[in-house]
Amino acid sequence: MQSAAFSFSPSLSLPKPRTLTASPFSTHRFNPLPTPSPSRSLHFVPNSSLFQSPSISSSSSSRFNGWISTPPMEPVRESGAAVEVRAAESAGETEKTSSLMSTLQLGSLFGLWYLFNIYFNIYNKQVLKVFPFPVTVTTVQFAVGSVLVLFMWTSNLYRRPKISGAQLLAILPLAMVHTLGNLFTNMSLGKVAVSFTHTIKAMEPFFSVVLSAMFLGETPTPWVVASLLPIVGGVGLASMTEASFNWAGFWSAMASNVTNQSRNVLSKKFMVKKEESLDNITLFSIITIMSLFLLAPVTFFMEGVKITPSYLQAAGLDVRQVYTRSLLAALCFHAYQQVSYMILQRVSPVTHSVGNCVKRVVVIVTSVLFFRSPVSPINSLGTGVALAGVFLYSRVKRIKPKPKSA
Repeated sequence: MQSAAFSFSPSLSLPKPRTLTASPFSTHRFNPLPTPSPSRSLHFVPNSSLFQSPSISSSSSSRFNGWISTPPMEPVRESGAAVEVRAAESAGETEKTSSLMSTLQLGSLFGLWYLFNIYFNIYNKQVLKVFPFPVTVTTVQFAVGSVLVLFMWTSNLYRRPKISGAQLLAILPLAMVHTLGNLFTNMSLGKVAVSFTHTIKAMEPFFSVVLSAMFLGETPTPWVVASLLPIVGGVGLASMTEASFNWAGFWSAMASNVTNQSRNVLSKKFMVKKEESLDNITLFSIITIMSLFLLAPVTFFMEGVKITPSYLQAAGLDVRQVYTRSLLAALCFHAYQQVSYMILQRVSPVTHSVGNCVKRVVVIVTSVLFFRSPVSPINSLGTGVALAGVFLYSRVKRIKPKPKSA
């Protein structure tokens, strides 16, 4: 039977330690030093804990080191200043993370805005080529959007709002300009090439500056006014050399500029009123339904009912193809308009207009490649000058005017 070494707690009375003589038959020894354990129980030292022969120093501190309890060390406490620094650093990191997430969300919204707009213009142009009734097409787009809104409300995907009569009256001008803006855009797309329509609509910063000064009291700086000159000149140069130019398409696109920017400015002004403001999804949903009711009677008196299968078949059109493309165009129309309002609530009308012009660059390029529209060198130059003016406008808009000295 193997022998074991015991270690006793310091509080017990023990005899004076004595040195054991080594024995060839013994592999264990008595260890007077206690094992580091807070309890007062017996501890068994395993066989692997073999020590060298103990040597007792003449120093009393070394001799009784194993029998003296050492008081526990108190934890080091940080000062108040260190805690404040740590809290400030944590708050700074949280703020940076929040800012990064907000930037990523805004960038994602812009990307979706561009993507939906590209598909809308492609499908919409394909429908208007074979079905030249822009009022009916616009009404169908509002109808599909209204169905989506009602589905969201009835299925509790989004909370159904409680609207007062005063709020409906405030939204009515927005619905009117929203209806006219989309109607004029479809009229222009039905008359001229997609690239030319969006080249004309690149003048939106000009109308945005004018309307923002009129309704929001934002006075533009001389640099901003100067940046508008290449935009206007580039659009004029592109219009002079456009192969598909006609005045109906030109003026429809210009009217769309005015109405769309009026909508943006009025929307921003409406949403600033905190006590009566609605969130972006609710505001756009109500505008969509109101636009349907505003345009449906006009459609009936101007173009009649032309979307029936019998009429399409009599016109020699593929009913399934027209319906499919019309539905896809309407879905993309509602999606990009919705995202546009979400962006508008986060940025200023001028920033929204600049982002809209960048979107036109993407739409112009994709439409030229998809439809293989003829583009002359001078036409390309005019479009490039206009878009360069938009970029310059976006840069100088960031410059804040110097405060007037007293």
